[in-house]
Amino acid sequence: MSAPSHYQRLGVRPDASAESLRQAFRQLSKRYHPDTTALPQPLAAAAFRELQQAYSVLSDPDERRRYDAELALLSPASSSGPPRSVVLQSPLQQQRRPLSGGEWLALLLLLSAAVFSLLLGVGLAWMRGVDLVQWPSWWLEAR
Repeated sequence: MSAPSHYQRLGVRPDASAESLRQAFRQLSKRYHPDTTALPQPLAAAAFRELQQAYSVLSDPDERRRYDAELALLSPASSSGPPRSVVLQSPLQQQRRPLSGGEWLALLLLLSAAVFSLLLGVGLAWMRGVDLVQWPSWWLEAR
């Protein structure tokens, strides 16, 4: 079995634009970065290095043309016909990773800011003597 191509590593088609390459790399780098993945450290580091190498080749137009020419020489039968859709097999596609400490902190800060804003608004309204519930005029006429 041959090694996957750079396109397969990034999970994009060979005719992908530079923007779709960048988006695929960003998404996969978040998934495989050794600091953010549940994979073992050596496996994550190797996968991340392969992603970086694939993106560095495909993001440079000259290197990409050379790489495409090499691929065409290696597999002339696969270059004819419509391009196949690539399915990226990932051990992380079917499982969710737990939130990191920084993500929990961000959620806690967001929740505390929402609660503080609510308490501040209600407290100021109460201090000014404003009714917390004000019925609409059409409701009063219907009673």
